[in-house]
Amino acid sequence: MANWCNNVVWFKADPITLQSIKKMFLQMAKKQLKTTCGQLPPFIEEDKDWFFNIRWEAEEALYYDTKWSPNTEIVRHIADHYKVAFTYDYEELGCLVYGRATYADGILTDTCLEQTDFDSFELDEETDTYHFEGKDYDSDWEILETLLERKIENQVNNIKIQNNETIR
Repeated sequence: MANWCNNVVWFKADPITLQSIKKMFLQMAKKQLKTTCGQLPPFIEEDKDWFFNIRWEAEEALYYDTKWSPNTEIVRHIADHYKVAFTYDYEELGCLVYGRATYADGILTDTCLEQTDFDSFELDEETDTYHFEGKDYDSDWEILETLLERKIENQVNNIKIQNNETIR
């Protein structure tokens, strides 16, 4: 049985294109309910990385599940098809998968936490709290988001250094 990776995508598009994307995913969700099978957009020729439990939430975000890992390349194909950008968050903590991908102007940046990031905090099972950098947390979500934001900021700073830009 697969571990489920939770995915959220925010497409950056004009309102008409966004409605087309939303309509496609809602049709896929309807088809999945009938067939109980994972779905792919009709223009995707691959036979893997299906979308499951598809839903479009009020904040204009696509929520869905995949088996074990994110389907970033499929989302990139969708963005290319519609000529849009996206921000994509994903997590499957059973396999230590937690990250964010962004895509704009043909450039995909995928940042995910590594084993050392997960090793930087610990759960105290007696108190059911997480310890990270001298503080206690009731949940690991805030810690994971902090670690991911730091990693993304470091990547941006490294790119600036490579391009001889000033870091503020």
